[in-house]
Amino acid sequence: MMHLSSYFTVVAISLLFSFAPSSADTHENFVQCLYNYPHNTTSISKVVYTQTNSSYSSTLDFSIQNLRFYNASSKPLVIVTPLDVSHIQAAIICSQRHGMQIRTRSGGHDYEGLSYVAEVPFVVLDLINLREIKVDVENSTAWVQAGATIGELYYSISQKSKTLGFPAGVCPSVGTGGHFSGGGYGFLMRKYGLAADNVIDAHIVDVKGNVLDREGMGEDLFWAIRGGGGASFGVIVAWKLKLVPVPSTVTVFNFPRTLEQNATEIIHKWQLVANKLDEGIMIRINMVRVNSSQSGKPTVQATFESMYLGGVDELIPLMQKSFPELGLVREDCTEMSWIDSVLYMAGFKSGQSTDVLLNRTQLNGLSFFKAKSDYVRDPIPDVGLQGLWPLFYEDEAESAYVQFTPYGARMDEISESEIPFPHRSGNIFHIQYGVSWQEKGDEALQRHVDWIRRLYSYMEAYVSKSPRAAYLNYRDLDIGVNNNGYTSYSQASIWGLKYFKNNFNRLARVKTKVDPLNFFRNEQSIPPLMLKGRK
Repeated sequence: MMHLSSYFTVVAISLLFSFAPSSADTHENFVQCLYNYPHNTTSISKVVYTQTNSSYSSTLDFSIQNLRFYNASSKPLVIVTPLDVSHIQAAIICSQRHGMQIRTRSGGHDYEGLSYVAEVPFVVLDLINLREIKVDVENSTAWVQAGATIGELYYSISQKSKTLGFPAGVCPSVGTGGHFSGGGYGFLMRKYGLAADNVIDAHIVDVKGNVLDREGMGEDLFWAIRGGGGASFGVIVAWKLKLVPVPSTVTVFNFPRTLEQNATEIIHKWQLVANKLDEGIMIRINMVRVNSSQSGKPTVQATFESMYLGGVDELIPLMQKSFPELGLVREDCTEMSWIDSVLYMAGFKSGQSTDVLLNRTQLNGLSFFKAKSDYVRDPIPDVGLQGLWPLFYEDEAESAYVQFTPYGARMDEISESEIPFPHRSGNIFHIQYGVSWQEKGDEALQRHVDWIRRLYSYMEAYVSKSPRAAYLNYRDLDIGVNNNGYTSYSQASIWGLKYFKNNFNRLARVKTKVDPLNFFRNEQSIPPLMLKGRK
């Protein structure tokens, strides 16, 4: 499956580019173009869904992870769920010929719905059928198709080895296509870096319909798609991963502390030590509103969530030496296999089968959702934390969270320019802010979005500056957007420097080389340099 020889289809595409898109073109012309395209093996007609198709809505809705976009007015004219690479090639070539934009979806977790919502005529290329995974234990590698989820990847690794893992995210239903191309945080990041740091090859279909591996695409493009977002450069079909060693036993704990239990002081100490701890331990903090067991009134609970690559006998002395303020004891800890720790961190109940990782739907159902992100380079003083807590007591914060993820160790060792993801040495932790709600309607949406924007504004004094950095995988259109047509480099820099810092210019240069006419574009796609000033 993963050998390039099985991917290539010799196609005469030059004529297709001689046709300029016409306003008279319709999606019917696009669909007819798909049907006429020479395919490798499987007819494309079985995987094309127009809005009149009885399976259109269920196909579109299946991978939507945010109710903000569930009934969006801007729906795709066509959905294509390719069964092989020739279907992707056809969609790319025919979209250009008939003036359609492409949005590529793997897991549907884009926080702003960019993989399935657009304000222009567009096609969703849903990679849900391209999810094959091949694990090579002997060489500690795996090929994973971009439509597979990280849960499916973890499961496949665990079926072949008890001492191999992969450093990717916590939520099992996240798609590997977008997750790896944006970076990929997880509980192994202090030991092994990001998911993108451990990608060693890839297959991508470019704007001309060519299928390229690392050698064929060249090191510039290979650099760009590992942290720069794949959707700006083509359609990623598969990743080759370097798997990492994990011990047969790891130790986990979820340790809650409320404000009445000195959470503020413990968080302050955490800021001083979390990025300096042994590389085998990751302790993140998840802060939410709860009712106080003492007064019954709302308070803030900080849960210290941790995974340690080793046994509890090693962990406890380490914690007593470096972080005694937490008060962790053996009874708070549980030893288990790495794959069971994946289930534990994802919130599954103890004893559940690893088969649950194959479930592509959300664990706790869907909600309306908005998130933002920050990076912290100096500890937030106690007064800063004290000012944060009242925001949790507002009505809109009932299902809100603030999450601190520590840096240090391997994350400090990798250069800012090694891949496009630039947030490395100097950061002591990363922040994710999130708010969700169940109420329908514009009024509820505006109230909750206003709340998280006020939270974000409050935190400005305590986070990175010039630029105020952000994480691509926690997509946030508030920090700047492209216009509906072509966007200048300077306009895109408003958001681009926040995600990519000094790597943004190199990303634009790669874009100029591989997609000069800016076919692969969205509200936060990398612009080509040559379009500078073009409207």
